[in-house]
Amino acid sequence: MGKLARGVAVIGAGMSEFGAFPDKTTRELFVEAFIEAVNSVDNGIEVKEIEALFLGNFSNDIFEGQVHIGPLMADMVGITPAPAMRIEDACASSGVAFRLGVLAVASGVHDVVCVGGVEKMTNFETSRVTDVLASAADVMYEFPAGATFPGLYAEIANAHMRKYGTTIKQLRMVGIKNHENGALNPKAQFRSTIRDIMKARIERAKAKGLPVPSWRDEMEFLSDPVANPVVAWPLRLFDCSPITDGASAVILVADEVARKFTDTPIHVIGTGQGSDSLALHDRDEFTSLRATRIAASEAYRMAGLKPKDIQIAEVHDCFTIAEIVATEDLGFFKPGEGGKAVEEGLTRRDGEKPINTSGGLKAKGHPVGASGAAQVVEIWHQLREEAGASNNRIKKRSFIVES
Repeated sequence: MGKLARGVAVIGAGMSEFGAFPDKTTRELFVEAFIEAVNSVDNGIEVKEIEALFLGNFSNDIFEGQVHIGPLMADMVGITPAPAMRIEDACASSGVAFRLGVLAVASGVHDVVCVGGVEKMTNFETSRVTDVLASAADVMYEFPAGATFPGLYAEIANAHMRKYGTTIKQLRMVGIKNHENGALNPKAQFRSTIRDIMKARIERAKAKGLPVPSWRDEMEFLSDPVANPVVAWPLRLFDCSPITDGASAVILVADEVARKFTDTPIHVIGTGQGSDSLALHDRDEFTSLRATRIAASEAYRMAGLKPKDIQIAEVHDCFTIAEIVATEDLGFFKPGEGGKAVEEGLTRRDGEKPINTSGGLKAKGHPVGASGAAQVVEIWHQLREEAGASNNRIKKRSFIVES
């Protein structure tokens, strides 16, 4: 695997608020993210300078009935008649869009591009959204058998627990940590800690004259089958990322023109991508994702870095077990030690290897097509040490994004 043919940098990044917005369309969400990205460019940028749009989107054809969304969003933000395309790769859609944008600039085809993503999921009830998401699994063998993504990740969790002794407590600590981070993120869908949610429910019970729960801490709250029902054992409600509306946008440029736009460009020095058998039952193992290992190895080699060099990471925590597995597959911790690292506080904001300072998909939200680029937005803020309305910024210099 070679190097990028020329340097690429991020000069601007933005995202809409994440949450449930019944009165907003996909168009409005992406316009919000795009405007913020453009306005974040220190020395300014004209929309006409953007030469292409790479847009991640999972299922707008189902959620809104609108296909051909790449050119549509380009038209909405004024990029037309530049080339525009939609990239669909399930939860990695805008992460892959980011990679394609990087490669397009590195190749010399374009000097300035916008990459991003958008998804509006809350038009449908939860059961229908679950079915749409399940279509990203194997629809010939898994979906007809009743498989859902919570169910598939529950299989991964059970396998990890059997093989390595990972505990339910460790899964819950991932959620607790990410809610603490999300509470500091003004764009997050959930801006409350688990403790705050617990206290609010106690106060609500008192106000309504109902029996008052006797939870003493977050662990007792998360163990309550009423407050935190099982979705697919061992995963409970608070182990799962929510259904979300949202959009994200990032502006990439060639290094040679970056200083025209900003004095603090964030350089992209490595990228990787992998794949695996789509059906979980066809994979060699359940406790590790081969695609992540391949992508990470490729990115490290291209960047000339090792896992120990990475100081901060945004990883794909669609379920709490996914964060634990990702930190192992990225080489931050040995196989089977990701849960222990969470329990020891190593992945907290003030830990040795901060993971998901944005709140992750668990608390920030998971508008599927927008999630990968939104991870880049968080890292961009972190590396520029921009606190903004949040106080969860930490001084780090090297990063990785896994989507």
